Amino acid sequence: MSVPTSGHLLGIDFGGTKMALALAEPDGTIVARHRLPTNAGDGAERALSRALDAAEKLVSDSGRPVLAAGVATPGVVRPDGIDLAPNVPGWGELRLADALRDRLGDIPVPVWNDVNAAALAETRHGSLRTADPGLVLGLGTGVAAAVTVGGQVVPGFHGAAGEIGYTLVGSGLLHPDEAHLEAVFGGRVLDDLAAAHGLTGGAPALLADADPELSDLADRRIDSLTRAVIAMCLLLDPQRVVLFGGLTGSERIVSRVTERLRSHLVFAPDVVVSAFADEAPLVGAVTLAADAVPR
Repeated sequence: MSVPTSGHLLGIDFGGTKMALALAEPDGTIVARHRLPTNAGDGAERALSRALDAAEKLVSDSGRPVLAAGVATPGVVRPDGIDLAPNVPGWGELRLADALRDRLGDIPVPVWNDVNAAALAETRHGSLRTADPGLVLGLGTGVAAAVTVGGQVVPGFHGAAGEIGYTLVGSGLLHPDEAHLEAVFGGRVLDDLAAAHGLTGGAPALLADADPELSDLADRRIDSLTRAVIAMCLLLDPQRVVLFGGLTGSERIVSRVTERLRSHLVFAPDVVVSAFADEAPLVGAVTLAADAVPR
């Protein structure tokens, strides 16, 4: 099959803190990038409009049309909206594919969950090319996972496989107000916790602080995450676990999760940090666009 060469691919990764865009050649080679803050407090429509303005400029500056666009977004994608995307007010009402086509023309626009997009990047180009099954953990504004089996991302019946942010972390009898993992671990929660203790550097400052009380507090939060990951590993028996996202810059998180998996699992998986760092969903979005180009 011939590969079109007359245009670019567009990838967009929408996040709770930042939005990233990339233009790529038809073979997936990224040739231009742009990043801008989400400014979640301004609402979903404003964030989307700013991202689309940036996309139009990238395309205009390139002088070539877009063959297809791939989108990575938090939440569970439906044709008429997005579920489980609480970090940007109004995000659930957006129709991202329609919005891109309104701006860029009638092109293919596949839209995936962001962690699933990251997992696609890892199976095609990264640490899961030679590992099966695989588990991908997104540690950023929130926390979520994706499962890969046989080189394919497993979305689940509703597209909600890996939404571990909703794992219950309480004990005793279940009750309606049971705490969820994302309420105790994630970039936004750790930022708020740092501020509550007078630290100005957000999550990185909290995780690096040597005060015994704060260290214990941080470790307890990390262990809440690790319990959920251990449960997933017991179910899936992955060969490799790949971590990506802004919180993977914390050696404390990476080393503690790795050590706990090794000490609490009979068959512990390899644990690696993605070579794409926080760009894994963006690489996945470009991969989605490449797959969507008519041949």
